Amino acid sequence: MGAPLNDVHIKTDAPSTLFLDKHADYIASYSAKKDDYEYCMTEYLRMSGVYWGLTAMDLTGSLTRMDRESILEFMRHCQHDCGGIGASQGHDPHLLYTLSAVQILTLFDSLNTIDLEKVVEYIRSLQQKDGSFAGDKWGEVDTRFSFCAAATLALLGRLDAISMEEAVTFVLSCMNFDGGFGCRPGSESHAGQVYCCVGFLSIVGRLHLVNADLLGWWLCERQLPSGGLNGRPEKLPDVCYSWWVLASLRMLGRLCWIDSKRLRAFILACQDEETGGFADRPGDVVDLFHTLFGLAGLSLLGETQLKPVNPVLCLPEETLQRLGLHLQLLN
Repeated sequence: MGAPLNDVHIKTDAPSTLFLDKHADYIASYSAKKDDYEYCMTEYLRMSGVYWGLTAMDLTGSLTRMDRESILEFMRHCQHDCGGIGASQGHDPHLLYTLSAVQILTLFDSLNTIDLEKVVEYIRSLQQKDGSFAGDKWGEVDTRFSFCAAATLALLGRLDAISMEEAVTFVLSCMNFDGGFGCRPGSESHAGQVYCCVGFLSIVGRLHLVNADLLGWWLCERQLPSGGLNGRPEKLPDVCYSWWVLASLRMLGRLCWIDSKRLRAFILACQDEETGGFADRPGDVVDLFHTLFGLAGLSLLGETQLKPVNPVLCLPEETLQRLGLHLQLLN
C-alpha cells in the first residue's frame, strides 16, 4: 500500500546517515558555478541564498571554505541610500534581504561593513500606524516582516528604534482560535507564520503571551506517518518545516511532543547521497534552502556532527553568545 495522498513513502534504501562532507562540498561548489542556469535564475533572492549557504556551512564547521572578502564586497553594493538592502546589486531594498544581510555580517563578525544607522532608519520607516511592518516601500504587510524587523534590530542591539507596544499588539491580533498565527488578522494559521510570530515574541520578551499548549498541539499535529512535517493540514511534508515547526516547538518548550526519531529519518531520506544537499522530499532535486533547514532541523534534534543552532534566529548558538544576545524561550 502506498502513502496517503498528503504524505510520501520512504523507501527502505533511503539514506539514513548524515553525509556531512558532501553537503559542504555541494554548497561550496554551488557558489562557484556562477554561470549555471539555476544560479542565474535565482538572482532575485541571492542575498537570502548567501545566508542559507553560509549558515549551513557554519553549522557543519566549514565556514572558512567560503570567500569572505568577495561576499563582504557584494554586501556593500547591495545597500541603498535609504539604508535597506536588496537581494542583489540593482535590486530594490526589502526587509527580507536586509535581515539576511545582517545575519551574514553577524556570522562574519563584520557588521561595520555597511551603514548600520541607515539600516535602523530604514526599518523604522516601514512600521505602520497599527504596529505592523511593510516589507518595502510598496506597502505589503505580513507578520514575516514583523519578525524580520525585530530580528534585524536585535542583532544590531537597536530594538529601541521601533514602537514596541504597537508592534506586539499587531502580532497578537494575528493569533487564531487554534493557537496559530496567520500573515495578517483573520488569515489562516500556517507553520511559517507561526515561526515568525513566536520568534518575534521571543525576541521582544513576550513569549508568555502565547498559549503554548494549544499552539504546541497544533504544531505537533503537523507530523505525518512518514515522520515529516507539513505547514498546515492536508499538505505534503517538506524538509523546511523541520525548521519552522521544530524551532517553534523548541521556543515553546514542547519539542518532545513530536516523534523525533521518525522526523530524523525523514530528513535524512531527503539527502542526495551522490551530490550532497537536501531536497524538500525524498527523491526531489536538492537546493540551498532545504539544505540549510534540513541541517538546522537535525541540529535542533541533537545531531552531534553539527553545531547547536539557535531556534529563534537560525544562527549558530556560539554566534549569539559572542554578541551576548539572550532570547526568551519557554521551558
